[in-house]
Amino acid sequence: MLNRTLAVVATAATLLAGAAPAALAATSGSNPATFRTTVRAPAGAHVSAAVLDLDGGGRAPAVYGDDTPYDTASIVKVDILASLLLHARDHRRALTPRESALAQVMIRHSDNNAADALWHSIGGAPGLASANKRLGLTSTTPGTRGRWGLTRTTAGDQIRLLRAVFGSGPTALDTASRDRIATLMTEISADQSWGVSAAADAGWALKNGWLMRSTTDLWDINSVGRVTAGGHHYLVAVLSNGNASMPDGVNLVERAARTAVTAAAAH
Repeated sequence: MLNRTLAVVATAATLLAGAAPAALAATSGSNPATFRTTVRAPAGAHVSAAVLDLDGGGRAPAVYGDDTPYDTASIVKVDILASLLLHARDHRRALTPRESALAQVMIRHSDNNAADALWHSIGGAPGLASANKRLGLTSTTPGTRGRWGLTRTTAGDQIRLLRAVFGSGPTALDTASRDRIATLMTEISADQSWGVSAAADAGWALKNGWLMRSTTDLWDINSVGRVTAGGHHYLVAVLSNGNASMPDGVNLVERAARTAVTAAAAH
């Protein structure tokens, strides 16, 4: 996420007001063509979604669209925090006051300087890759040369990460770490509360990512989290790229989130 995009968030908010993880395999929840027709992505834009009903009997998420890699932008900050907490536990220590403060602003306010510092703390790309192996992620490639926002991931892999935080099964994260991440994801600043929350009719926890690519001036817009809808708790990941503007991308992600959760609820 580029610092110069932060001012756009307020505009977007105004426009839009109103099992172990390693065993988790994605299944096709919808014909990709049907999903694209229903969501109506603008020409040149692409979107994929994955949904897991935590209260259902299935162990695998339904994937809507093509489960191909996208840039993470700032959704990787959840992954960075999970990696940091694993690293601290490995060394039998709590987070330092500075690390705790950085983690809070990184998740709540999507602060890039905090992410830079914690990316260094976890050992950069190798540290993230090592943690992700333990968390069961199989399709996430860390960004290089400190460019954590250019980490590549799939919607299905983001469900694996979310399940490590919000699921009831075994995970590399201990209970305190899971609770810390989940709580911060419910405390997102008001101007960043768009995204998968559009599919909720009750509570939600989320992290969004937005990045304008300098090579194309097109936007990557992503949202991941847990939502409550119809009395069920769903893990939802929506990834998109090729958006002409940030508001266009936010609208696309929210349409995709609502469509995917509705489809998952119908099965």
